[in-house]
Amino acid sequence: MRKFRKVLDGLTTSSPGATLGSPSGGSGAGTPTAAPTPKEIDVQETLLSEDFQLCKTVRHGFPYQPTALAFDPVQKILAIGSRSGGVRILGRPGVDSYCQHEGGAAVLQLQFLINEGALVTACADDTLHLWNLRQRRPAILHSLKFNRERITFCHLPFQSKWLYVGTERGNTHIVNIESFVLSGYVIMWNKAIELSTKTHPGPVVHLSDSPKDEGKLLIGFESGTIVHWDLRGKKADFRIYYDEAIHSVSWHHEGKQFMCSHSDGSLTLWNLRNTTKPFQVTFPHGKVQKDGRKESCKPILKVEYKTCRNSEPFVIFSGGLSYDKAGRRPTLTIMHGKAITVLEMDYPITEFMALCETPYNNEVQEPYAVVVLLEKDLIVVDLTQSSFPVFENPYPMDIHESPVTSTAYFADCPPDIIPVLYSIGAKHKKTGYSQKEWPITGGTWTLGSHAYPEIIITGHADGTIKFWDASAITLQMLYKLKTSKVFEKSKPAEGRAAELVEEDPFAVQMVSWCPQSRMFCVVGISAYIILYRFSKYEANTQIVSLEVRLQCESEDVISPSENENDPCFSEPGSAHSPQHPHRQPSSPGCGTPEGVKPSIPCLKVKDKMVRVPPGYQAELVIQLQWIDGEPPQQITSLDINSAYGLLAFGNCNGLAVVDYLQKTVLLCLSTLDLYGATDPYQRLTRSPRRHRQSTSGLTELPDNQQSFDMERSKSPTSVHYPTSLHNDPRVLPEPVASLRASHCSPVFYLLDNDHINGHYTNPITQPCLAGKPRVPMGPEWPRLTRRGPGRPPFRKAQSAACMEISLPVSHTEGYASRRAMLQQLHGVTMYSHDEHHTTTPYCWSERATESRENSFSRSRSSSVSSIDRDTKEAITTLQFGESYGRKSDALTSPCLWVGTSLGIVLLIPMSIPTDQEERMEEPVTFGPSGAVLMLKGSVLRFGFLDCMGALIQSPYEVWRDTNAAEDPDRPRKRKLIHFSPSSSQETYGDGHLAVVCSERQAKVFLMPSQSCLYVHNITESSFVLRADVVSVCNSVCLACFCANGHIMTLSLPSLRPLLDVSYLPLTDMRIARTFCFTNGGQALYLGSPTEIQRITFSQEMCDNLQEMLGELFTPIETPEVQNRGFLKGFFGGNAHTFDREELFGEAAAGKASRSLAQHIPGQAGMEGMKVAAGGVVGELARARIALDERGQRLGELEDRTALMMTSAESFSKHAHELMLKCKDKKWYQF
Repeated sequence: MRKFRKVLDGLTTSSPGATLGSPSGGSGAGTPTAAPTPKEIDVQETLLSEDFQLCKTVRHGFPYQPTALAFDPVQKILAIGSRSGGVRILGRPGVDSYCQHEGGAAVLQLQFLINEGALVTACADDTLHLWNLRQRRPAILHSLKFNRERITFCHLPFQSKWLYVGTERGNTHIVNIESFVLSGYVIMWNKAIELSTKTHPGPVVHLSDSPKDEGKLLIGFESGTIVHWDLRGKKADFRIYYDEAIHSVSWHHEGKQFMCSHSDGSLTLWNLRNTTKPFQVTFPHGKVQKDGRKESCKPILKVEYKTCRNSEPFVIFSGGLSYDKAGRRPTLTIMHGKAITVLEMDYPITEFMALCETPYNNEVQEPYAVVVLLEKDLIVVDLTQSSFPVFENPYPMDIHESPVTSTAYFADCPPDIIPVLYSIGAKHKKTGYSQKEWPITGGTWTLGSHAYPEIIITGHADGTIKFWDASAITLQMLYKLKTSKVFEKSKPAEGRAAELVEEDPFAVQMVSWCPQSRMFCVVGISAYIILYRFSKYEANTQIVSLEVRLQCESEDVISPSENENDPCFSEPGSAHSPQHPHRQPSSPGCGTPEGVKPSIPCLKVKDKMVRVPPGYQAELVIQLQWIDGEPPQQITSLDINSAYGLLAFGNCNGLAVVDYLQKTVLLCLSTLDLYGATDPYQRLTRSPRRHRQSTSGLTELPDNQQSFDMERSKSPTSVHYPTSLHNDPRVLPEPVASLRASHCSPVFYLLDNDHINGHYTNPITQPCLAGKPRVPMGPEWPRLTRRGPGRPPFRKAQSAACMEISLPVSHTEGYASRRAMLQQLHGVTMYSHDEHHTTTPYCWSERATESRENSFSRSRSSSVSSIDRDTKEAITTLQFGESYGRKSDALTSPCLWVGTSLGIVLLIPMSIPTDQEERMEEPVTFGPSGAVLMLKGSVLRFGFLDCMGALIQSPYEVWRDTNAAEDPDRPRKRKLIHFSPSSSQETYGDGHLAVVCSERQAKVFLMPSQSCLYVHNITESSFVLRADVVSVCNSVCLACFCANGHIMTLSLPSLRPLLDVSYLPLTDMRIARTFCFTNGGQALYLGSPTEIQRITFSQEMCDNLQEMLGELFTPIETPEVQNRGFLKGFFGGNAHTFDREELFGEAAAGKASRSLAQHIPGQAGMEGMKVAAGGVVGELARARIALDERGQRLGELEDRTALMMTSAESFSKHAHELMLKCKDKKWYQF
């Protein structure tokens, strides 16, 4: 009955014609609630649920953990398989397709059906798949699952429909590619070897047909046995037994010799005339020792034997180095005649393949390049030049050059920014590449009509920043910035200092970029901020450094009470000694304070004049100070505004605002001082409960930690910093002032507004909570000490690429995991609104407690409590903008919106001089906070709309090059662009809408009245990781990504749900750190440590995606067989015709056992093809291609027919002439 009542309530509140009710009435998850408004807001919302569809667009970067490689020499496309079951197919720049096997099994081998537009994949789950590449999005046509044998090797002869499959048992099966069923023809291992052989030959490691005779199959077994099998006679022509294990085999194109690579680092050359012993045995890297023995070498994992017309053959192999030299890099060796070239690689070689001119194995191969697939890179070596240079890779394969730690995505950038960044970045490109064109040129791609400027920014663990051109679903490097160049090179530390040094001290934590003004901010993991300006000219500059003290201090520390017997605490005598309050004045730009221990390592900014190249040039560095050997907490939020000339940042201790024009610190306050002298939440420590459960897992107590940190934050005191905004009772915020006057706990302000915290939805509970004040216990309640100075300062600079943690997202278990995840996500421990209400230090009546537990069921274990004890309120988001600082304001003014992890939103108005000269001399002043808004969960995002529902952009300064030559006639002035909320809404009056999104809910407020218009509880069982207000289809919406993998969009301003799709469960921290939305209904995240996955949730983008993707298959005529000459064909050519259908077909070989393999049909029907191709567009395109191919083939047939007729007429003419010439001659005249 209760569930049915909730459904009725949801229908009532969400219906357009429903009467507007109070938001405090309680709305379930997914129900937007309207509140009374002081004036009518009539916004015509144009977005519908039909405008949204979620799909993947393209994947950039290097395939993570590659395993296999294949190349189509006719289509000139490359395929790479990975351990996670992914397949990347690459052609010319712009042709890049990603396929994923549903099971996720590793790809063992890839085989192209050359010039047929198909690909066979063999996976580790012993399944073969046939992919159709004649569509922009490849799809599986057939699958064949082997039940009793493991697949080890596959081989598909050119222009054959029969696939040879070798297994771990040593058997060889044959699969029909067209029907994807097994043939009854099987080569059993016991028939392949001699009956006298007593040992198993091992798995099949090689299969290939003889270039001389397609009816002969060469089978290589791991043990060193090689069998030359006659497919017609079903017998072995010869067998070779070698002592060393075989890794690979490669034929000479004439079919008279083949070469093997072995586990002892040797290469053996065998001649078919004499198979009793190898024709030649070489150890390419094995030297003869003094005692006459060869030194031991590593295995040669693969060898390729390729012939040339005008030079000696190429022998290319990987491995084979001697064991005597440790630490040598992996190598690829190229032997060309007597010349031996060893190419050292940066990473282990996974696979390599020589690219040849002809697809026929019985012709001179003429290799022109070698594709080398490394563990973390893809390189192509030019074989046509003696120095063997490398081709310049056009694909973005170096995203992971240093692990990615942060990402940012910008759509609809100014059109001039991409050419400027590219021109500057091109000056720093590497040289020494091959002058020839990139050899992988398959497919077709054209710039679609829906392309617009997009830029992706990636931050890396080594401090580098990369700007990428992401327009038209491609990715190209534009510009690279090294932030570490701002600092002096540090000397290696010792002792205690060495323990505190970051392994990656320059790792980028977050970035903030204004494309219009080209101002750029970087936040490093070592608690510093670097501000960059863009210039086209090089300059000599001195970097200004500011030091900010943003550190909490403890006071009134009391040891735990002796009468509490709790397993979480040890004896009172072993607790840390109380730490008394200690203040140290500091000023911006000052040196190390006295309390900082000299052994603590700090990054030192270069203090000399430095010459900086064109591009982004460092102007200001802000560093947080170390206090008494304690490192500063990492920065959790950042915003920069070029029109104001201000930069704001915060962490779990407080907020700071810097004027980067005057290079001064304007504001530096602890979070508590933002509220005033009275903490609105009464964050007092609580004594440990009796009979507490022991902690475990992620929330275990640290070693030798006797107490927890729950101190109250104090403002960093400095003569240069302003004191609290609320020290004067006349400037208290209205809610706090009224609470003080009534001598009531500020917590009641939250409880009386149930729509604010969203926990107490039961109307019976509210009177009980609001009627009784929460009185703290007496002084006998213990206070807890802070952590000692022995804790490490930061985590290791965990890259978004390498962090993985399993996060349960269930309603009961996700609680503790959520805190642990956010600690990793932000690098700090944060105090959450939810935890505060869940584990309150006050006494509750039994009825109130029971109602509270019924209304909000969560895990109440001690592990959750232990997390609460060591947390603080953090500044989670900041945004500058034009708004109304107070309810009484009639005009907008510059404001700073501040969101905290407690769900509190503060609005700080500012006074900024408008004149340019005054702006450089007069200080920026801050007014008292005029708004305290509250939500459930940490605040994540702000957005501003006018009363017509249009997005209000933040003001900005138009970019000007400060290093350009000064024009005396036209002095450069700052040109500011402001977007006033009331500039385009004369008929609607003044005011604007503020959209605030937190981890749990979203609210829309009307400014300046600060009334809540709409509330939407986004999730109850999970929490929001990323949220943003983005433009889609000429309108705006709120996009959210939750930890349970759901992607949601809500209309604005009514917060009506438009899309809710379960897309990607959060399985590791990499996704949480790198997921970001942008305009146009697009988003991205790091799909693997080396790849960026882009997605869209716009239906328009999905419809146009087929047009934007490249074509993998293009109709190309198969090259004809070379003219081999009469004598060569007569004496040694391929004279035997071989009909595989007659030999392997069901009529001759019968059917295979059904239990051996199971056929799984793919998406073969019309509906399946539509899904695979992405709609009717794909069907039409494929039909058009088929018609083109049919027309081309008919044209070719017509041409050949005409050629044959001409040839026949010529033959008839010559025969007639010969007949006339010889008819009168006698026999003896010949």
